[in-house]
Amino acid sequence: MQAFETIEVDSPKVACDGGKSALGHPRVYLNMGDKGQVECPYCSRVYVLKAGAKVSGGH
Repeated sequence: MQAFETIEVDSPKVACDGGKSALGHPRVYLNMGDKGQVECPYCSRVYVLKAGAKVSGGH
């Protein structure tokens, strides 16, 4: 299945609510872990960590 949309982000932790369209969904918080990307289970958006983004090891 092909992803709906790919979004580059600066943080390995993201929140997705499906966007501002009528097809939005409840906000979910996603963590990429070591993969550098994560797919939203609701809308299939793929969030990809930007090249060179600094990943903090803090809380």
